[in-house]
Amino acid sequence: MPETAPKTTSDLIIERLLAWGVDTCFGICGDQVNGFFEALRRQPRMRLVHVRHEENAALACVGYAKFTGRPAACVATAGPGAIHLLNGLYDARIDGAPVIAITGLSYHDTVGAHFLQDIPSDRLFEHACMFSERVMGPAHAVTATDLAVRSALMNRTPSHLAIPIDVQSWTEDQDTPSDKNVPGHTSLAVQPFEVMPPAAQLDAAAEVLNSCSRVAICAGAGARGAGAALERVAEVLGAPIAKAGLGKDCVPDDSPYTTGGMGLIGTRASHQAFEECDGFLIVGSSTPYYDFWPVPGQARAVQIDLNADRIGMRYPVEVGLVGHAEAVLEALLPRLERKSDRSFLDRARDTYRTWWELIGEQAASSGTPMRPQVVTWELSKALPERAIVTGDAGTVTAWGGRLMLRAGMHYSFSGTLCTMGAALPYAIGAQFAHPDRPVIAFTGDGSLSMGMGELATLAQYGLPVKVVVLRNNSLALEVWEQTALLGNPQYGCELHPVDFKAVAEACGLRAFRIEDPADAADVFRQAMAHDGPCLVEAVTDPYEAPFGESLKPAHAEHIAEAFGKGEKAAGPMARNLLQDARVAMSPALRQHRAALARYR
Repeated sequence: MPETAPKTTSDLIIERLLAWGVDTCFGICGDQVNGFFEALRRQPRMRLVHVRHEENAALACVGYAKFTGRPAACVATAGPGAIHLLNGLYDARIDGAPVIAITGLSYHDTVGAHFLQDIPSDRLFEHACMFSERVMGPAHAVTATDLAVRSALMNRTPSHLAIPIDVQSWTEDQDTPSDKNVPGHTSLAVQPFEVMPPAAQLDAAAEVLNSCSRVAICAGAGARGAGAALERVAEVLGAPIAKAGLGKDCVPDDSPYTTGGMGLIGTRASHQAFEECDGFLIVGSSTPYYDFWPVPGQARAVQIDLNADRIGMRYPVEVGLVGHAEAVLEALLPRLERKSDRSFLDRARDTYRTWWELIGEQAASSGTPMRPQVVTWELSKALPERAIVTGDAGTVTAWGGRLMLRAGMHYSFSGTLCTMGAALPYAIGAQFAHPDRPVIAFTGDGSLSMGMGELATLAQYGLPVKVVVLRNNSLALEVWEQTALLGNPQYGCELHPVDFKAVAEACGLRAFRIEDPADAADVFRQAMAHDGPCLVEAVTDPYEAPFGESLKPAHAEHIAEAFGKGEKAAGPMARNLLQDARVAMSPALRQHRAALARYR
């Protein structure tokens, strides 16, 4: 665009986004947003990534933000395009990811007049986005963009700008600023900040933790990036670190302090630590699986969280410390007294080692269909250094928890919204953000079938993402949830088989299939060495229990009830649940073994 040409509303917004450091935009063109796309065409510094579905544009932004802390933009046309963004934007809102959404609107003078795709996205997005405004013209463009980006960065939430189709192409000489819109009254100044509780609160927290002999730690998404400080606190307190799902990468899975995941798909070691502790430190977690935490009143507790409204929401803590986890842990550390008795940590770690031995035993199985543990065991060994892994919703969430992350690796998934189909767009966002790092999307057949079009996006841009899909022809998590949570036989969970290898090859990817467990190690070596996008389809057993060791007695009782009501897969489900080593680790299975054994 010539320097002397008058700038449009869209030009001004894109230039301002670039000035804020937002240089990547995921989206799809459409008739109600094509004025904005013309500005994108003329601005080569803004990278446009053409995805196949608007929901995936927003989810790619979430993946970009989760692995950088910085926002990307997603753009969609009015009406259905804008509506499709919403699921990804809710994922960003709930998991605390900064995102900038831009949507078209009907003409400025036909809004609300039943015109084509006339959906008021500025109002529709108000709950999903902390900032959502209609851009009124070129005079409003810079101010609105500054507010949107600043809100996204400071609040770690999505922001939204809705632009009527004609306003997108209005030039500066077609708009008249009001007297109150003083030229140059906004700036790009963003001040990095660190939240720290007062010293008296830190002293009170230390008193609580020092008074306890068996402290357990639960670390969530708020502990990401604070791993070194977290481990130093664990060392002083002799405290095992259990990780909520979104905190999986806060410390490596081979850390000498961690007991792995917690909750329904967690480890027996984490739950044992919660059952036996008399002190509890919560770091950046408000997990919905807090029913696995210590019983209220059992433990004296301290909670660290950047969101003050989360303090005391899941557990009756005595002291709340509002602030960034790393800084608060560092300030707390010199106030803590070292525990000379290490038996609590040692016992938790012994159970964790036994749990990994169980996973290894399961992974050594040669049966078919293959146990998912074969995949996670061999994939863990094949993961390159500094790998980024994106997970998904379903039983694949549980199996993702069994990947052994090493130091320098990162992991995330749609942890609270639990939207299916997020792994692939997350991986696309992560790969654009980190072109120098290996990125692996770990997904299931139910999830991938919701967004297979993005395989073509990988091919179009030559993104070297490795997609690993567990194919079991079932919405297997629903099988287990219908039985374990409700006591009902499975219903509506079957999936028609999809040849994902053939689909990937048709999209232009290199593809592999694993059916024999003996082939897994070699296939993963080949896949990780491939210089480009590829897919590995692993055919797995849908009836391998994703949470056998972590079941509560009520869950085991419900499964027996479902079997009694005629669950068609009762035999293979019971045989998988009642593996001797698994039963030895699970109080719930031991309690209900006889009832379940009738169906094996």
